[in-house]
Amino acid sequence: MSKSIQNPFLYLGDDSIDGAAAYLTGVMTHFGLDYVHRPSDTALEADILKKEWSALIISDYPAGNISGEIMKAIAEKAAAGMGFLMIGGWESYQGQAGHYHGTTLGNILPVTISPDDDRVNSSGPCLISKVKNHPIINGLPIETDVPGIGGFNKFVAKEGAEVVLDSRRYTAIADSNTGHRLIPLTGADPLLVTGQYGMGRVCAWASDVAPHWVGGLVDWGDERVESGSIEVGDLYAAFFANMLRWTAGLLD
Repeated sequence: MSKSIQNPFLYLGDDSIDGAAAYLTGVMTHFGLDYVHRPSDTALEADILKKEWSALIISDYPAGNISGEIMKAIAEKAAAGMGFLMIGGWESYQGQAGHYHGTTLGNILPVTISPDDDRVNSSGPCLISKVKNHPIINGLPIETDVPGIGGFNKFVAKEGAEVVLDSRRYTAIADSNTGHRLIPLTGADPLLVTGQYGMGRVCAWASDVAPHWVGGLVDWGDERVESGSIEVGDLYAAFFANMLRWTAGLLD
Protein backbone atom coordinates (compact mmCIF):
# COMPACT_ATOMS: atom_id res chain seq x y z
CA MET A 1 0.00 0.00 0.00
CA SER A 2 1.41 3.41 -0.95
CA LYS A 3 2.42 5.88 1.76
CA SER A 4 0.25 8.97 2.01
CA ILE A 5 2.96 11.30 3.35
CA GLN A 6 6.18 12.01 1.46
CA ASN A 7 9.34 12.94 3.31
CA PRO A 8 12.31 14.21 1.29
CA PHE A 9 14.79 11.88 -0.41
CA LEU A 10 18.39 11.84 0.82
CA TYR A 11 20.57 11.69 -2.29
CA LEU A 12 24.26 10.92 -1.87
CA GLY A 13 26.79 11.16 -4.68
CA ASP A 14 27.18 11.90 -8.39
CA ASP A 15 29.59 14.76 -7.72
CA SER A 16 27.71 18.06 -7.50
CA ILE A 17 24.34 19.37 -8.67
CA ASP A 18 26.26 21.30 -11.32
CA GLY A 19 27.73 18.01 -12.57
CA ALA A 20 26.41 14.44 -12.87
CA ALA A 21 23.89 14.94 -10.05
CA ALA A 22 21.99 17.35 -12.33
CA TYR A 23 20.30 14.37 -13.99
CA LEU A 24 18.59 12.84 -10.97
CA THR A 25 17.95 16.17 -9.26
CA GLY A 26 16.46 17.41 -12.52
CA VAL A 27 14.10 14.42 -12.62
CA MET A 28 13.12 14.92 -8.97
CA THR A 29 12.49 18.62 -9.51
CA HIS A 30 10.39 17.94 -12.60
CA PHE A 31 8.17 15.47 -10.72
CA GLY A 32 7.96 17.51 -7.51
CA LEU A 33 10.00 15.13 -5.36
CA ASP A 34 11.75 16.92 -2.49
CA TYR A 35 15.37 16.01 -1.81
CA VAL A 36 18.56 16.89 0.03
CA HIS A 37 21.81 16.23 -1.82
CA ARG A 38 25.33 15.51 -0.58
CA PRO A 39 28.15 15.41 -3.19
CA SER A 40 30.52 12.49 -3.64
CA ASP A 41 33.47 14.13 -1.88
CA THR A 42 31.73 14.76 1.45
CA ALA A 43 31.38 12.32 4.32
CA LEU A 44 27.90 11.60 5.64
CA GLU A 45 27.27 13.23 8.99
CA ALA A 46 25.38 11.32 11.68
CA ASP A 47 23.04 14.21 12.48
CA ILE A 48 21.38 14.00 9.07
CA LEU A 49 19.80 10.68 10.10
CA LYS A 50 17.81 12.45 12.81
CA LYS A 51 15.50 13.59 10.01
CA GLU A 52 12.88 11.38 8.41
CA TRP A 53 13.56 10.38 4.81
CA SER A 54 11.37 8.69 2.23
CA ALA A 55 14.39 6.88 0.87
CA LEU A 56 18.17 6.96 0.73
CA ILE A 57 19.71 7.10 -2.76
CA ILE A 58 23.38 6.21 -3.23
CA SER A 59 24.96 6.83 -6.63
CA ASP A 60 28.75 7.04 -7.10
CA TYR A 61 29.23 7.65 -3.37
CA PRO A 62 32.04 5.51 -1.88
CA ALA A 63 31.40 3.33 1.15
CA GLY A 64 34.37 5.04 2.80
CA ASN A 65 32.23 8.18 3.17
CA ILE A 66 29.90 6.36 5.59
CA SER A 67 31.12 5.12 8.96
CA GLY A 68 30.19 1.67 10.23
CA GLU A 69 27.97 3.17 12.92
CA ILE A 70 26.10 5.33 10.43
CA MET A 71 25.63 2.30 8.15
CA LYS A 72 24.04 0.42 11.04
CA ALA A 73 21.74 3.38 11.72
CA ILE A 74 20.72 3.49 8.05
CA ALA A 75 19.99 -0.25 8.09
CA GLU A 76 17.77 0.23 11.15
CA LYS A 77 15.87 3.01 9.38
CA ALA A 78 15.44 0.78 6.32
CA ALA A 79 14.12 -2.04 8.47
CA ALA A 80 11.63 0.45 9.94
CA GLY A 81 10.35 1.51 6.52
CA MET A 82 12.80 3.88 4.81
CA GLY A 83 13.57 2.90 1.23
CA PHE A 84 17.10 2.31 -0.05
CA LEU A 85 18.18 2.55 -3.69
CA MET A 86 21.68 2.08 -5.07
CA ILE A 87 22.42 3.32 -8.59
CA GLY A 88 25.42 1.95 -10.48
CA GLY A 89 28.71 3.65 -11.23
CA TRP A 90 32.44 3.48 -10.69
CA GLU A 91 31.95 4.41 -7.02
CA SER A 92 28.86 2.26 -6.44
CA TYR A 93 28.57 -1.43 -5.53
CA GLN A 94 32.21 -2.61 -5.66
CA GLY A 95 33.23 -0.66 -8.75
CA GLN A 96 36.62 0.98 -8.89
CA ALA A 97 36.13 2.78 -5.58
CA GLY A 98 32.64 1.91 -4.27
CA HIS A 99 33.78 -0.93 -2.00
CA TYR A 100 30.33 -1.86 -0.69
CA HIS A 101 31.08 -5.61 -0.73
CA GLY A 102 30.73 -6.98 2.81
CA THR A 103 29.41 -3.72 4.27
CA THR A 104 26.19 -3.35 6.23
CA LEU A 105 24.61 -1.29 3.43
CA GLY A 106 25.79 -3.64 0.71
CA ASN A 107 24.30 -6.58 2.59
CA ILE A 108 20.78 -5.15 2.84
CA LEU A 109 20.47 -4.73 -0.94
CA PRO A 110 18.56 -7.41 -2.91
CA VAL A 111 21.78 -8.38 -4.73
CA THR A 112 25.12 -9.93 -3.87
CA ILE A 113 28.01 -7.56 -4.57
CA SER A 114 31.25 -8.94 -5.97
CA PRO A 115 34.44 -8.62 -3.90
CA ASP A 116 36.24 -7.70 -7.13
CA ASP A 117 35.93 -4.81 -9.55
CA ASP A 118 32.44 -5.36 -11.02
CA ARG A 119 32.42 -2.71 -13.75
CA VAL A 120 31.32 -3.80 -17.23
CA ASN A 121 31.81 -1.33 -20.09
CA SER A 122 30.20 -2.01 -23.44
CA SER A 123 31.45 -0.49 -26.69
CA GLY A 124 28.71 -2.29 -28.63
CA PRO A 125 24.95 -2.44 -28.07
CA CYS A 126 23.90 -3.29 -24.52
CA LEU A 127 20.13 -3.69 -24.61
CA ILE A 128 17.52 -3.81 -21.86
CA SER A 129 14.88 -6.56 -21.63
CA LYS A 130 11.86 -6.92 -19.37
CA VAL A 131 11.93 -9.99 -17.13
CA LYS A 132 8.64 -9.42 -15.30
CA ASN A 133 5.92 -6.86 -14.74
CA HIS A 134 6.53 -4.37 -11.95
CA PRO A 135 5.12 -0.96 -10.90
CA ILE A 136 8.44 0.71 -11.84
CA ILE A 137 7.97 -0.16 -15.52
CA ASN A 138 4.18 -0.23 -15.80
CA GLY A 139 3.12 1.75 -18.86
CA LEU A 140 6.66 2.02 -20.26
CA PRO A 141 7.11 0.47 -23.75
CA ILE A 142 10.29 -1.47 -22.99
CA GLU A 143 9.28 -4.41 -25.18
CA THR A 144 8.49 -2.32 -28.27
CA ASP A 145 10.97 0.55 -27.82
CA VAL A 146 14.04 -1.22 -26.46
CA PRO A 147 16.51 1.22 -24.85
CA GLY A 148 20.24 0.65 -24.47
CA ILE A 149 22.90 1.48 -21.88
CA GLY A 150 26.68 1.88 -22.00
CA GLY A 151 27.74 -0.10 -18.95
CA PHE A 152 26.79 -1.48 -15.55
CA ASN A 153 27.95 -3.09 -12.32
CA LYS A 154 27.75 -6.87 -12.51
CA PHE A 155 25.97 -8.45 -9.53
CA VAL A 156 23.83 -11.47 -8.67
CA ALA A 157 20.22 -11.26 -7.51
CA LYS A 158 19.62 -12.78 -4.08
CA GLU A 159 17.16 -15.62 -3.57
CA GLY A 160 13.67 -14.16 -3.16
CA ALA A 161 14.53 -10.88 -4.91
CA GLU A 162 12.68 -9.84 -8.07
CA VAL A 163 14.67 -9.31 -11.26
CA VAL A 164 12.57 -6.77 -13.17
CA LEU A 165 14.98 -5.94 -16.03
CA ASP A 166 18.13 -7.50 -17.39
CA SER A 167 20.70 -6.47 -19.98
CA ARG A 168 22.60 -8.31 -22.67
CA ARG A 169 25.68 -7.20 -24.57
CA TYR A 170 25.93 -7.63 -28.34
CA THR A 171 28.41 -7.10 -31.11
CA ALA A 172 27.22 -5.67 -34.42
CA ILE A 173 28.29 -7.54 -37.56
CA ALA A 174 28.11 -5.92 -41.00
CA ASP A 175 25.66 -7.80 -43.24
CA SER A 176 25.26 -7.07 -46.96
CA ASN A 177 21.55 -7.96 -46.84
CA THR A 178 20.34 -6.35 -43.65
CA GLY A 179 23.05 -3.79 -42.95
CA HIS A 180 23.97 -5.19 -39.54
CA ARG A 181 23.30 -8.24 -37.41
CA LEU A 182 23.43 -8.28 -33.61
CA ILE A 183 25.34 -11.23 -32.12
CA PRO A 184 25.00 -11.77 -28.34
CA LEU A 185 28.34 -11.70 -26.55
CA THR A 186 27.08 -12.90 -23.17
CA GLY A 187 24.06 -14.16 -21.33
CA ALA A 188 21.72 -11.78 -19.55
CA ASP A 189 22.84 -9.88 -16.44
CA PRO A 190 20.44 -8.52 -13.79
CA LEU A 191 19.89 -4.79 -14.30
CA LEU A 192 16.99 -3.78 -12.04
CA VAL A 193 16.37 -5.87 -8.92
CA THR A 194 13.89 -5.12 -6.14
CA GLY A 195 13.31 -6.58 -2.71
CA GLN A 196 12.31 -5.97 0.88
CA TYR A 197 14.38 -5.34 4.00
CA GLY A 198 12.16 -5.45 7.05
CA MET A 199 9.46 -2.85 6.42
CA GLY A 200 11.53 -0.97 3.83
CA ARG A 201 11.86 -1.47 0.11
CA VAL A 202 15.30 -1.95 -1.39
CA CYS A 203 16.24 -1.53 -5.04
CA ALA A 204 19.40 -2.10 -7.09
CA TRP A 205 19.88 -0.45 -10.51
CA ALA A 206 23.11 -1.71 -12.08
CA SER A 207 23.67 1.06 -14.62
CA ASP A 208 24.00 4.80 -14.06
CA VAL A 209 21.54 7.68 -14.16
CA ALA A 210 24.10 9.97 -15.86
CA PRO A 211 26.55 9.67 -18.78
CA HIS A 212 28.44 7.74 -19.78
CA TRP A 213 26.97 4.46 -18.54
CA VAL A 214 23.35 5.57 -18.94
CA GLY A 215 24.03 5.51 -22.69
CA GLY A 216 21.06 5.93 -25.02
CA LEU A 217 18.60 5.45 -22.15
CA VAL A 218 18.99 9.16 -21.37
CA ASP A 219 17.16 9.99 -24.63
CA TRP A 220 14.44 7.36 -24.29
CA GLY A 221 11.07 8.78 -25.35
CA ASP A 222 9.77 10.97 -28.17
CA GLU A 223 9.09 13.97 -25.92
CA ARG A 224 11.76 16.03 -24.16
CA VAL A 225 11.89 16.95 -20.47
CA GLU A 226 13.84 20.09 -19.58
CA SER A 227 14.60 20.62 -15.90
CA GLY A 228 17.44 22.68 -14.50
CA SER A 229 20.46 22.16 -16.76
CA ILE A 230 19.33 18.84 -18.27
CA GLU A 231 17.28 17.88 -21.30
CA VAL A 232 16.31 14.19 -21.40
CA GLY A 233 13.74 11.83 -22.88
CA ASP A 234 10.35 11.75 -21.21
CA LEU A 235 10.42 7.96 -20.75
CA TYR A 236 13.87 8.14 -19.14
CA ALA A 237 12.52 10.71 -16.68
CA ALA A 238 9.38 8.67 -15.95
CA PHE A 239 11.43 5.50 -15.43
CA PHE A 240 13.70 7.03 -12.78
CA ALA A 241 10.81 8.85 -11.11
CA ASN A 242 8.98 5.53 -10.85
CA MET A 243 12.10 3.89 -9.41
CA LEU A 244 12.33 6.56 -6.72
CA ARG A 245 8.62 6.49 -5.90
CA TRP A 246 8.49 2.71 -5.68
CA THR A 247 11.53 2.55 -3.40
CA ALA A 248 9.98 5.17 -1.13
CA GLY A 249 6.69 3.29 -0.95
CA LEU A 250 4.88 5.97 -2.97
CA LEU A 251 4.03 3.66 -5.88
CA ASP A 252 2.31 0.26 -5.92
